[in-house]
Amino acid sequence: MRLLSIIVGAVYVSALWGQQQPSKLDELVAQALRGNPEILAAQKRYEAARQRPTQESTLPEPMFSLGYQSVGRPYPVAGIGKETLANVGVMVSQEFPFPGKLSLRGGMATKEAEAEFQQYQAVQLNVVSRLKQAYYRLYYACAATDVLNRERELLDNLRRVTEVRYTVGKAAQQDVFKAQTQISILETRLVKLEQERSSAEAEINSLLNRQAGTPVARPEEIKPKEFALNLDELYSSARTESPMLRRDQKMIERTELALNLARKDYYPDYTLTAGYFNQGSMAPMYMARVDFKLPVYFWRKQRAGVAEQASTAVQARHTFEATDQGLRFRIKDDYLMAQASWKLMELYGKTVVPQASLALESSLSTYETGSVDFLSVLSNFSMVLDYEMNYYEELASYYQALSRLEEMTARKLTD
Repeated sequence: MRLLSIIVGAVYVSALWGQQQPSKLDELVAQALRGNPEILAAQKRYEAARQRPTQESTLPEPMFSLGYQSVGRPYPVAGIGKETLANVGVMVSQEFPFPGKLSLRGGMATKEAEAEFQQYQAVQLNVVSRLKQAYYRLYYACAATDVLNRERELLDNLRRVTEVRYTVGKAAQQDVFKAQTQISILETRLVKLEQERSSAEAEINSLLNRQAGTPVARPEEIKPKEFALNLDELYSSARTESPMLRRDQKMIERTELALNLARKDYYPDYTLTAGYFNQGSMAPMYMARVDFKLPVYFWRKQRAGVAEQASTAVQARHTFEATDQGLRFRIKDDYLMAQASWKLMELYGKTVVPQASLALESSLSTYETGSVDFLSVLSNFSMVLDYEMNYYEELASYYQALSRLEEMTARKLTD
């Protein structure tokens, strides 16, 4: 039992290693929503799009004309008051699209602005999802590092005991080599985890728009919680709440308005013009006229425009269907992944790890008496280590899957 006491002490000391104020996910999410460049750019695109409906639904600018007609000489007002054709005057022209066209153009711009708003929300969800996934990867790297450091202390104590047993002839030299080799293997895994931790920290800093290399505190401890939604509820939430689907739906509505506008292009626009002309001592002249744009080339222009918009409308509906099908696949894939990870966590946490730990404790307590060889102890040690690492890996995988589901369903699943 002396060896077991040494190991338990090492575990207790390693549990206190590296304690610091943890980073809170909600605070990181709030920082990302405030300062992420992708979110800010999407917000400005939406704000810009909101200015277009009034522009598109407003009449074209009127035209003001000032001129003269001279008779006999080219300079202004030559012959005015003497010649009936000599005058100086002003004209005002206003173009009017065929009734209904302006409202359709304004409606199209409104739908585009609404689509930009959905895109803005989609960018927010995407950034938050990526931030959460990086956060959970960082959590795994920290938790797995703790496990490896704790087990390295345990293995180092076991190596020292084995060296003592070897010096008194109770253990083989290969047992010492095996312990040293296992320690080196743990070192290689720690190097890999350090790289994963640095990568997760770099992504978090990038998403928060912070300077590269800014320290990121280790995440707070996660208490696994099973989510209660079933697959049909996730599908329903995605169909009604997903910004990606809403954006495509707005584009369908926009193409329907564009198709109606293309059909109205068969009807002519017109321009009203009014003028006043001063003739000096003679009576002034007044002028008014209406000019029509005749769509005489409709078989080459308007007909092709209607066909173009009809194809665009069909394409928009197919895009919506493709987005819907893609979401359904990704939702089911991540749902199954979350379910599998939860079941594995339950098995590792409640059954596999406790049983493997008992086997390790039993082998450690009998190792000094010589009832169990070193290879059995090392095998039990490796199993406990792998199972603990697997537990945290499945925990991170579970919450990463939920983060992706949040992006697709616009529904909060992680707490």
